[in-house]
Formats: sequence, C-alpha cells, structure tokens
Amino acid sequence: MNPEHFALLEEARRSLPDGFKVEISGDTIVMMVSPSGIHQRNLLLVRRQFDRHAPVDLLPSENTDLVSPNVGKSRNPDLTYLPSEALETSDNQVPSELAAVAVELVSPSNPENDWVGKVRDYPLMGIPLYLLVDARQKTVTLFSRPDGTKYHRREDVDFGETLRIPEPFDFDLVTSDLLPY
Repeated sequence: MNPEHFALLEEARRSLPDGFKVEISGDTIVMMVSPSGIHQRNLLLVRRQFDRHAPVDLLPSENTDLVSPNVGKSRNPDLTYLPSEALETSDNQVPSELAAVAVELVSPSNPENDWVGKVRDYPLMGIPLYLLVDARQKTVTLFSRPDGTKYHRREDVDFGETLRIPEPFDFDLVTSDLLPY
C-alpha cells in the first residue's frame, strides 16, 4: 500500500468521531456512519447462522480492517471469519487473505461501495466468499470462485429463499427473517 495513502487512512481514523468507519480502495477513502437498527438486526440473524456452521478454528469478527498492501486496499466488512491466531494481536488490521468470508449489509446511503467497490476489491484481496445482503432490494447475493482479479460465480436469492453457503461453512442460509429498509 502506498505509504501516503496509509498515513491518510490513519489520520482519517483518528479524526472521525465515534461511530464512523474508514476504508481505502486505491486512491479513494470511503467513510461510513454507524448502521441502523434494521442493519444490525439483519447482520445478527446472518451471523447466528454462520456461527452455527463455522469451523472451530474460525472466529467471527465484526468491523475488523482487512488489509492487502500488495493491491493497496483496506476494507472493513460488517462481518468476517478469521483463524483464531489472526486475532491474537493488539493491532486492528488483519491480512485480508486470511478471511474465509466477507459479509456486507448494503448501506442505503452508499450502495455503490458494496455493489461496485467491494465486488471489485474483495477478489483482488484474496477473499474467497463475499456475501452481500441488500435490504433495499430484499436480496442476498453470494460471490465466489475468485481468481485474484474477479469473482467467477454469483448467486442471487430474494428474501424468503435459502442460499447455499459453500465450504468451509457448508449450510443453507435462511433469509425469511431478514427485514427490508
């Protein structure tokens, strides 16, 4: 990662009031406000399902900075699962290639960040699964099979349907209790 960009990212993190997240994608710094109740509720419903099926060596982590200096990216997914040893640090940054999945709930104020920026960045960062819950559209989308440049598989379901989550989780995600915005 460009040292100047990293310095800007760190300065932005120190300057923002509580309740804001900051990410970097190439030359762009993205700032987001705290999520709504529906966002948090939907995230917790999805997390409970992942928790029941996560391998014992993977731990859930919310709002952890996943960094990929080689491609100049730092992203902060709503939820990820990481090897337990990756979280045995006082640092708030983890190498992105250790993440088993990135889960995002689309922000109504900045949907392009999740639908465009992260669909572009996560495969570059080595993240094998990207689950996108869009309460605006009442859809859940799973991107998988990255090759280091893009995801080669996309599966979409509407709220109320189930979506197969592959290994290492291997379960059917139930979406019937998710709420729209």
